[in-house]
Amino acid sequence: MALKTPSAAQLALLRHVRPADLRAAVQLATEATTGVIGIAEGVHQSVRRRIGLPAGALPDRTSGLTGQVYRGIRGVTQLVGHGLDGALASLLPLVDEPGLHPAPSPGREAVIAALNGVLGDRLQASANPLAQPMELRYQGERLPLGRGPPLHERLASATPHLLVLLHGLCMNDTQWQRAGHDHGAWLAQALGCTPVYLRYNSGLHTSVNGREFARQLEALTAQWPVPLQSITLLGHSMGGLVARAACYEAQGAGLRWPGLLRHLVFLGTPHHGAPLERAGHGVDVLLAASPFTAPFTRLGQLRSAGITDLRHGHVREADWHGRDRFGSAADHREPLPLPEGVACFTAAGTLAPQRGLLAERLTGDGLVPLRSALGQHDDPRRRLVFARDSQRTFYRTGHLELLSSMAVAEQVLQWLAPAPPPVDA
Repeated sequence: MALKTPSAAQLALLRHVRPADLRAAVQLATEATTGVIGIAEGVHQSVRRRIGLPAGALPDRTSGLTGQVYRGIRGVTQLVGHGLDGALASLLPLVDEPGLHPAPSPGREAVIAALNGVLGDRLQASANPLAQPMELRYQGERLPLGRGPPLHERLASATPHLLVLLHGLCMNDTQWQRAGHDHGAWLAQALGCTPVYLRYNSGLHTSVNGREFARQLEALTAQWPVPLQSITLLGHSMGGLVARAACYEAQGAGLRWPGLLRHLVFLGTPHHGAPLERAGHGVDVLLAASPFTAPFTRLGQLRSAGITDLRHGHVREADWHGRDRFGSAADHREPLPLPEGVACFTAAGTLAPQRGLLAERLTGDGLVPLRSALGQHDDPRRRLVFARDSQRTFYRTGHLELLSSMAVAEQVLQWLAPAPPPVDA
């Protein structure tokens, strides 16, 4: 059955809301309702335990008639949720044609990016339609890697210098454009490089994103239309950790693109973590201190694996694998130095108005501490060694302002520009 072409009004609406969003919302509502039921039963069982009544199959589950009631409510919720999901899965292909959808609005893409940053691991695990797949993008469109039209058609003006830009937590590739400025487009004009932007689900573990990015970058470089001479990775915030993870994964897998990597630039990257996630862990600990508030720790534990990786700046799978990410606050990372043979640079922002020992130690860019962005650490083994002229602090500059600051752009250009030829004596 052929579907009617959407009207102008429908096309305008489809830029913001898609029919598949209804199925995604049903899945999220079912999970949320089940979670609230679990919290309510946990509080109920805490009270029962205080008066000596036994628990159910699990410590936070009730037993007897009370437990049966909760199991019944939970079962009905799941039954209704699965029924609606199944019905929508069958109905949507009959009433919707994704190929007719207009380009999504920036507002829609920003909301989806934020949702993935907070719940991205859950969205992917439940196959929710809002889960963001990883894509390499050029001029606002996905680059078809593997099967499909050759990249020569999409990258007719490709140059031998590939610049890949990696966004931060809860963001996407379109948000490199800020206050009328885009570091990628600006550097392309100044250096003659070709900017490609990574879009990824920032709610997944950094190491998971790093592994997939390493694989996709290998495919991209193999299909690049002209012989590549150099690759530059420019990462903002979490994007810098994903870049480091990709370098580590690529070296372990014997991929070829690290041999072309010449520059690695970090903008406000929390190499040793960010205090907001540590504060989140502190709230978990406080809630868990009382049996009556312990069930509410589930609310804090909704935050994604990507967010908890920011507690200490996890890069490798070994940093988190086999451990409860909501458990110990200790830093279990093994030292991981910057990749050898690559020129590495870091730009750190601080809200402090001027240089000063106390300000530089305590004040960061509003999200990332200054010392973390500069790779500094009290443990010498964990320090990331940047040359003196390969690091710079930008005063009166917030975390997002690192994306729009012309001073930052000019510094990155200075770092990346080829050295002038020697003057003959």
